[in-house]
Amino acid sequence: MKINPAQKEQLKLLSLLKSKEAKIGIVGLGYVGLPLALAFVKKGYFVLGLDIDNEKIELIQQGVSYINHIKNDTISNSVSSGNFQVSTDFSKSKSIDALILCVPTPLSKNREPDLSYILATLESLKQYMHPGQALSLESTTYPGTTEDVIKPFVESTGLKVGRNFFLMYSPEREDPGNKKFNTTNIPKILGASSDQCKEVGVALYEQVIDKVVTVSNTQTAEMTKLIENIHRSVNIGLVNEMKPLAEKMGIDLFEVIRAAATKPFGFVPYYPGPGIGGHCIPIDPFYLTWKAREYGMHTRFIELAGEINAQMPNYVLQKISDSLNSLSIALKNSNILILGIAYKKNVGDLRESPSIQLMELLLEKEANIQYSDPYANSFPKMRNHSFNLKSINITKENLLNQDVVVLATDHDSFDYDLITKYSKLIIDTRGRFEPSNKIIRA
Repeated sequence: MKINPAQKEQLKLLSLLKSKEAKIGIVGLGYVGLPLALAFVKKGYFVLGLDIDNEKIELIQQGVSYINHIKNDTISNSVSSGNFQVSTDFSKSKSIDALILCVPTPLSKNREPDLSYILATLESLKQYMHPGQALSLESTTYPGTTEDVIKPFVESTGLKVGRNFFLMYSPEREDPGNKKFNTTNIPKILGASSDQCKEVGVALYEQVIDKVVTVSNTQTAEMTKLIENIHRSVNIGLVNEMKPLAEKMGIDLFEVIRAAATKPFGFVPYYPGPGIGGHCIPIDPFYLTWKAREYGMHTRFIELAGEINAQMPNYVLQKISDSLNSLSIALKNSNILILGIAYKKNVGDLRESPSIQLMELLLEKEANIQYSDPYANSFPKMRNHSFNLKSINITKENLLNQDVVVLATDHDSFDYDLITKYSKLIIDTRGRFEPSNKIIRA
């Protein structure tokens, strides 16, 4: 049987992927891209990591990890193997067989999708795209992005998706700090622009992921990512709404949820907190609310959950103020220690952290704030926040110097006995302490 040119490009790429001779390019070396790059290296592939952040590139070249759950040895061994190279030079992508984009997709100030990072990345890669190459987008986005934005961009170069270029969407599912699930054992959703693209996508990911789950198209894969995080946002919003109600009724909501979780079916426990953080839950749902307006639809559950969750730092602020007032201490000029500034426990990821929102609210009220976080020794450079602060140690003296200690992120490494013993007043936003005269739930 005669093989047409399109089949020839696909078969060649499939052969390279399955024989591990394919060169993999990962664009964006953050919490998603770096673990994925290391997974491909571990399986014997050559990986080129591209990022616009010179500091990240230099750290990797020195064998130093900037993500706390990735060890330095893992980085240095991958680099010394010769199979992991990193650069800010996008021209090196011309030798790459499969490109995977793991770049940020934030929201604008008006809560509209910001695809600027994706578009800038595509522009940097454009002149180096070539026949027989695959491109997979992992960044969270609204349904239709791959087909309506990326496909036309690729085809503007003269390439033909599904014939000599292979396009797919496979949303990231990273959970930093999770000891049970990691890049390789979390099932991978894959949607593609054609059957030929899907076959290439499966061949790409099945080399490093235990289970690849294919869906009918890229729009379905994009929607899958959104529904996963909308589910979490709505349920967290529900328990956050219940928190002040349970308090007024004299009921411990954490005890209620733990009791309900003993039911072996039909209930998934979600716990209240000071708000929601990370790149996914505070942002992803609003990609769908924006897209829904195109169809004349209003996503009320999503909007309501977002409103409730966004107000939680203000709820905690009021709790701090009321608790200090009960001790005849003004919030202004009070000394406040924030325990944990990461968005979740046991990681160093500060993106969209409610702890940081709370710190900004406290500064507006002219409180004196300090923080302690073993995963953030100094406050890092961030796009929208800047604090000239360093983490302080949790000692008897430092605790006694505070008017109030706020548990914002309940890292397991905190010495909770010491905190309980020497803190004058504790505001507990995570249900870690047993309530008492000096421990207030918020």
